[in-house]
Amino acid sequence: MPRRKILPDAKVLEAALALMHARGPEALTFAALAEASGLSPATLVQRWGSKAALKQAALLLAWDQLDERTVGLANAVPRTPDGAIALLVGLSGNYGDIERYAEGLLVLREDLRDPALRARGAAWRDALATALTGCFTGERDAPADIGLLLIAQWQGSLLWWSFDPRGRIERHVEQSLQRFVAALLSR
Repeated sequence: MPRRKILPDAKVLEAALALMHARGPEALTFAALAEASGLSPATLVQRWGSKAALKQAALLLAWDQLDERTVGLANAVPRTPDGAIALLVGLSGNYGDIERYAEGLLVLREDLRDPALRARGAAWRDALATALTGCFTGERDAPADIGLLLIAQWQGSLLWWSFDPRGRIERHVEQSLQRFVAALLSR
């Protein structure tokens, strides 16, 4: 007779994500997750089979959550250039301080190593670019690929902020994107 699940997979995977973000991806072990979740290591092995499968499942959950957050923000902002900036500023709030941002880069490394996770990242990029481009439909001077250009500027502004993390990351991103959009639309 199979045992009842005491903790749903999603809650366990959230605990796995929290471990990876707090102590790096290498800290995710069945023993560490057992301690964090209250489940036995054997139960975790039974559910996921290997550390690689556990890590992938946790990161796929993170992509699902990012997809949901992106759709929610995209639906909440006006379809204007300022709305596009607000969408990216809203997505920047998850990064937090420099330590959290740096740990996030270690987690991103895991996404880049796994073809399935890379595919999720590419799909998210495409969906985000489409949402951003939709914010410029009334702007005749906007390049056709404005969404991808904004994403590149956004990611660059995050990276450059990390080298000199003064002030809130959201403010830095907002100012950077405002200057970028103004330059693009005033050609």
